[in-house]
Amino acid sequence: MIAVRSLGEVFDPRHNSIGFLRWAMAFMVIFSHAGPIAGIFGGVDIGAQWGAETSLGGVAVTGFFFLSGMLITRSMVRSRSPFRYLWHRVARIYPAWFLILVVTAFLLAPLAWHHSQGTFQGYLSFPDNSPLTYVANNFTLVLKQWGIAGTGASTHAVQLGYDTWNGSAWTLMYEFACYLGILALGVIGALRARIVGAVVAGGLLLLSTFQALHIGDLGSVVQTFSNPQVLQLVAPFAFGTLVQLYIDKVPFDDRLGIAMLLIAALCWWRGGWFLFGQYAFAYGLIWFGTRVTALWRWDRHADLSYGIYIAGWPVMFLLAEYGLPERAGGFVYLLVVIVLVHIYAYLSYMLIEKPALDLKNWMPRWLARILRVDPVVPSGGGTGILARTRFIPLVLLLIVTAVLVVVGVVR
Repeated sequence: MIAVRSLGEVFDPRHNSIGFLRWAMAFMVIFSHAGPIAGIFGGVDIGAQWGAETSLGGVAVTGFFFLSGMLITRSMVRSRSPFRYLWHRVARIYPAWFLILVVTAFLLAPLAWHHSQGTFQGYLSFPDNSPLTYVANNFTLVLKQWGIAGTGASTHAVQLGYDTWNGSAWTLMYEFACYLGILALGVIGALRARIVGAVVAGGLLLLSTFQALHIGDLGSVVQTFSNPQVLQLVAPFAFGTLVQLYIDKVPFDDRLGIAMLLIAALCWWRGGWFLFGQYAFAYGLIWFGTRVTALWRWDRHADLSYGIYIAGWPVMFLLAEYGLPERAGGFVYLLVVIVLVHIYAYLSYMLIEKPALDLKNWMPRWLARILRVDPVVPSGGGTGILARTRFIPLVLLLIVTAVLVVVGVVR
C-alpha cells in the first residue's frame, strides 16, 4: 500500500512554482478581457462562447483568491503582530495601485484624449469624470470613478457598456477585505485554535453552495450577499484558509492533482464550476505549485504578476482606442500587450514595489524607542546614502498621490 503524504509535508514555501502560476493567471485575465476590450474572440470574454458559468479571467481570479487565502492565512499565523501583518499587506497592495492610478490618469488617458481630440487641451478641465478626481476617487481600492474625461468612447469595451479604464481592479477591494477578515480572525485567536477558523471558513463555503444552488435569498438576510460576486470571490479565499489551517491533513497525491484539474476543466466547460469546479481547480493549483519545483526561480528577480494584473486592462484599452486590433489583427495586438505590460510591470516592481517591500520589516529608531524594541533597517540594499536613493521614486509617488487626493477632494 502506497503511503499518501500530506500537503504540509511536501509544500515548501520557498521552492514552489506559485510565482509562475500567478504570472500565468494574470495573463489568463488579460487574454479573457481582450474579447470585450478589443472585439476579438467574438467580442466577449473567453468562456462566454460556450456559456461557461465564469470566464477564463474568472477562473484565474478564483486561483488568485485561493492562493491568497492559503498564503495570507499562513502569514497571519506566523506574523509577529497584527500591526506587522497589516503593514505587510499595505506595502504589497497600495504602492503599485497608486502608481497605476497616476499613470492611467496622467499618461495613458491623455494619450487617448489626444488621439480622439488631436490636442491635449481641455483634458484637465473636462468637467465629467475628471482626471483630477480619478486618483482621489479610487485610491482606497473602493472604485468610485471608472472612466476619465470620456476617453475611449470609440472602443468596443465602451460600446458594450464597459466605460472603465481598469475593469480588472474591482477585485482588489474584495481581496483586501479578505485580508482584514484574516486579521480579525487572527486577533481573536481563531487561526491558532484552528477549529474556530475552520467553522468560519466552512460557513462561507456553505453560503457559497446555497448561492450556487439558488437556495434562499441570501441578499435579503445580509445586504452584502445581494452581490453574487462577493461569495464567488470569498469562497475560494476561504477554501485557501481552510487548506492552510489543515495543511497537515490535506492529502498530496499526483493522481488526485491531475484528476482535480480534469474535473475543473470539465466543470468549466459543462457546468458546476461554483459547486465543484473551483475547489478542484484550487487543489490542482497547489498540487502543481508544490510538485513542479523546477519553476521556483521564476520570480526570483522580480514578481511581475501584480503589475501585469492591474496594468493589463489600461494598456489594452489604450491600444484599442488607437485601433491596433483592427489594423494589425488580434495576434499582433496581444503580442504588443504582452510586451508592454511586462515592461510596465518590471519598472513598477523595481522602482516602486520592491522598495516598498524592503520596508516590510523596517523599524525606524524613533518608533523602536517608543516600543522599546530594537530598530530594524530596510532590507535589500544597505543603509548608505546611495542605498537609500532607491526609495526616491516611492517617496515621490506617495507625495504625488497625496497631492492628487487633496486636489480631488477639494475639487
